[in-house]
Amino acid sequence: MNYIFIGKGFEEIEAITTIDLLRRANIALRLVSLEDELTVMGAHQVQVICDCLLKDTDFQDAETLILPGGAVDYFSREALHKVLLQHNAENKRIAAICAAPSILGHLGILKGKQAVCYPGFEKYLGESYLGGLVVESKNIITAKGPGLSSDFAFCILERLAGEEIADQIYDAAQY
Repeated sequence: MNYIFIGKGFEEIEAITTIDLLRRANIALRLVSLEDELTVMGAHQVQVICDCLLKDTDFQDAETLILPGGAVDYFSREALHKVLLQHNAENKRIAAICAAPSILGHLGILKGKQAVCYPGFEKYLGESYLGGLVVESKNIITAKGPGLSSDFAFCILERLAGEEIADQIYDAAQY
């Protein structure tokens, strides 16, 4: 199972593009609300109904954890921090785009890895900051921002479904 975290103020294009492309490939994906309810409002007033709440979810079956950017307050989410740290300790895949890689840097998950983020958040990545558009380093995938949502999602898709399935989705999406 793969999980994408949705919090108030999430960047819709980053979350919805990733959800859409992964589901086109029939990849098991659950939307996890970081709030106390399943319906979460994005940064541009698009509501998403999640499948489950963070506080009620066991991530033992997690293959990939995905963090869209936006105005989500990842820094105050201790329960999420525990999930991310455990997942990383098991060397499992974590993908973050835009401002979201900043929480990975803050938690020390990026030590010994390279990453990219939205301009202005480089300070949280420290020596891990590489620059570029989409960066894959060990078990971490990061992308710079909203305009790279498809590239970010296709990178995840290739890792989860393989190149052949990814190529089929590329073709169908006219990418």
